[in-house]
Amino acid sequence: MAKARVKIVAEPPRPGGIGTLRETGLHADLKRWYAQPGDEFEIALDGFVIDIRRGPHLIEIQTRSFSSMRRKLLALAERHPVRVVHPVPERKWIVRLDPKGRELARRRSPKAGRIETLFRELVAIPDLVGHPNLTFDIAITHEDELWQQTGRRAWRRKGWCVVGRRLVDVVRVVPFADARDFAALLPPELAHPFTARDLAAAAGLGLNLAYKMLYCLRRMGAVDVVGKKGRAAVYSPAPSPEGEGGQANTRSRIRR
Repeated sequence: MAKARVKIVAEPPRPGGIGTLRETGLHADLKRWYAQPGDEFEIALDGFVIDIRRGPHLIEIQTRSFSSMRRKLLALAERHPVRVVHPVPERKWIVRLDPKGRELARRRSPKAGRIETLFRELVAIPDLVGHPNLTFDIAITHEDELWQQTGRRAWRRKGWCVVGRRLVDVVRVVPFADARDFAALLPPELAHPFTARDLAAAAGLGLNLAYKMLYCLRRMGAVDVVGKKGRAAVYSPAPSPEGEGGQANTRSRIRR
């Protein structure tokens, strides 16, 4: 997808339309960034509200956990091609706001995001990966994280709480269609077979994220557990799921 850094001006989602009351700033920003002329927004379909309908294709923007949309994806993907868009912030700024929402200060966060963090959310639906009607776009973004003193307890931040996120830029969009695309995130220098600690060391990831990544890859059929090293599971890339019965095998992994 070659839309990075180019913002298409199109009709924005209808103010006050169906399903817009709970939208975050980042969700609305991404919806506008993805919009193209002719798109329909906040469409009621099959008992659900769809973020964007583009001809026969449905686009769902999901900025947080995928667990809340599992039932929706299962139902929609049975009848329609669905693309799930999820942002991963590569760069982030901490923006402090006064009570009226005016900017007081801005600083760049020292934390640098990585595409592998998508597995923190994908743990809710790894068995849906490979469904013939379901694809994912991971939007690598620059974002503002908005802080405000709300009166809620936040002693470590002296009363400052995160109240929202907003889009600064979309740097690039990385598409994923099946297990092979997600397995391509394994570092090429990783020796096989390997443990979660081996993956964490080779990729420069935290061990918890390495475990989540391997859980997802195993559930989607991209890696297999091939043994033990002490108490640690040992993994190896699985044979290609392509070929006879591949689609049926994908469907058999899906839990409703």
